[in-house]
Amino acid sequence: MAAALGLVAAGRGLRTIVAEVARRDDVSRALGGEGMHEEELAPGLHHLSIDPEHAMELYLADQLPSALADLLASNRTFSYLAAATPGMRELLTVGKVWELAQDDRRTPGAERYDLVVLDAPATGHGVAVLSAPRTFAQTARVGRIARQGRTIDAMVCDRERTGVIVVARPEEMPVNETLALQDALRDDVGLHVELVICNGMLPQRFSAANARALEAAPDGPEVRAARHAHARAGAQRAQLRRLRRRARAAVTTLPHVFDEDDRLAALARELEGAL
Repeated sequence: MAAALGLVAAGRGLRTIVAEVARRDDVSRALGGEGMHEEELAPGLHHLSIDPEHAMELYLADQLPSALADLLASNRTFSYLAAATPGMRELLTVGKVWELAQDDRRTPGAERYDLVVLDAPATGHGVAVLSAPRTFAQTARVGRIARQGRTIDAMVCDRERTGVIVVARPEEMPVNETLALQDALRDDVGLHVELVICNGMLPQRFSAANARALEAAPDGPEVRAARHAHARAGAQRAQLRRLRRRARAAVTTLPHVFDEDDRLAALARELEGAL
């Protein structure tokens, strides 16, 4: 879905980057890239898989004299301590996302992006990433980390600059997570969900009359398959209704795309009409 959002944005003329975390490369593999460095995968669409260790090196180089930064970056003990510091990986990750959207970027020769799509991790870790700048600013109170934490947190919480799109499958547990996430984002980060995408909706192939005929039909493999498909589509729509009742943001749906070769382009086309 992050890749599809990126394709839609790039198609609208925005210089866009999709950022993945924890060295993931799902988006780059879907679009045919390498993953670990900023690269253009389609016209106007770029990708980066954020490595917290590399982000630490860039942070040290930006904040310290070069000799001291090189010394600390090569020191294993320091690296272990930094990695063990609660929330440090999350702070470095969201700090890199923030940097991608700045006019004056730390990366030499790099240009800012009009839109940064963060393919955030699952609910708990995703909230931890977005809340890390505030946590560090409140803990440190003074100094560079506190100042930078407040700067990044101000951008994350600014609804004019940052929006959250939650993606859920129409199933009980994903819907539960989505409803919990909207509360966690509001309470822990001060963010509100702008849009919920219910992804993977199966077609409802049978009318009520057809369904009654299926129930009355003699049992057999084809009839059982049809009954199962009807029941599954019905269960999805029941979860969709529950999601729409309790979500505080608009809910849009995307169909299940059966053609794997065309999945990304098809989702982008559907998403273009929904946004």
